[in-house]
Amino acid sequence: MKKIISLIPGVALALGIAFIARILENLENAAGLHIIGASVIALFIGMIVNAFRKPGPVTAPGIRFTSKKLLKFAIILLGASLNITTVLTVGKFSLTVMIFTLATCFGLGALIGKALKLNWKTSSLINAGTGICGGSAIAAIAPVIEADDMDIAYGMSATFLFDTVMIVVFPLLGRWMGLSDAAFGLWAGTAVNDTSSVVATGYAFSEAAGDFATMVKLTRTLSIIPAVLVFAAINLHIKKKQNADSKAAKVSIKSIFPWFIVFFLVMSGLTSIGLLPAALTAAMKTVSKFLMVAALAAIGLNTNFKSLCKSGARPMLHGFIVSLLVVLVAIAVEYAIGIAPYETF
Repeated sequence: MKKIISLIPGVALALGIAFIARILENLENAAGLHIIGASVIALFIGMIVNAFRKPGPVTAPGIRFTSKKLLKFAIILLGASLNITTVLTVGKFSLTVMIFTLATCFGLGALIGKALKLNWKTSSLINAGTGICGGSAIAAIAPVIEADDMDIAYGMSATFLFDTVMIVVFPLLGRWMGLSDAAFGLWAGTAVNDTSSVVATGYAFSEAAGDFATMVKLTRTLSIIPAVLVFAAINLHIKKKQNADSKAAKVSIKSIFPWFIVFFLVMSGLTSIGLLPAALTAAMKTVSKFLMVAALAAIGLNTNFKSLCKSGARPMLHGFIVSLLVVLVAIAVEYAIGIAPYETF
């Protein structure tokens, strides 16, 4: 009970910011503007609040809970509003694009890291964060390659800084290129890094694009598992080659598997076979979208923009180059296989 009570202040703060962001979004739409969605507004409000007052012992637990747990719960609820056939079709298309984006991150990314003379661990974390799913991939891979706190900080900062820019720029580029909701969702889901940023970017374009982007991102998140196993093997090989202690960090599939994706698919399956009434799924989607906005508010509350900018020039440059390459490769593949600009699933 004490733990639950400790979460209330931070959760309430994030929900309050989400409520304000929704009001501002409605005012923007009423004025005929459709540039920045509630998720982006909530993120920036959170960052502004952080600039004046960082989360303290009272609010920090709830803010952390909202940014991690409530976001996953929101994605699970979103599954109830999506047909399983659509989910699987989007996943099939995203795998094609992912092959090229992952090859770009881990192939060219490694070469760029060497050219910039970065520690291989720092470079690998930036590549993983960019190619897979931002902070989640970095958090999963860091222990198995025995990365230190500075490596992790560089990786997190480089990926999130680019994401912050893309949340605003991507929807503008998508409209300029005349992309369909499906094409934009696939692009955002494969090119933007962190799950929360993908959600914000997708829904900033349109509701349908947000749904597609989230589904694509869930497919992409599954690549955490093979990536962790590969990096564990690489680290073991390097340690043996250096004649050091060859006891590498143990990898637990259970601990790294993104279980919330399974529940997302279960909810989608229940809707597809008619076990969830339309009124209930509509309500669940409304709650899901609001919780996603709250999660972005929590991310902003935990983000100090000045600290990100001071994290180091070379890691930032590495993250920028790799992220830009992924953006270009992802949209190029979409055009090559005929998905962009007008395809619908």
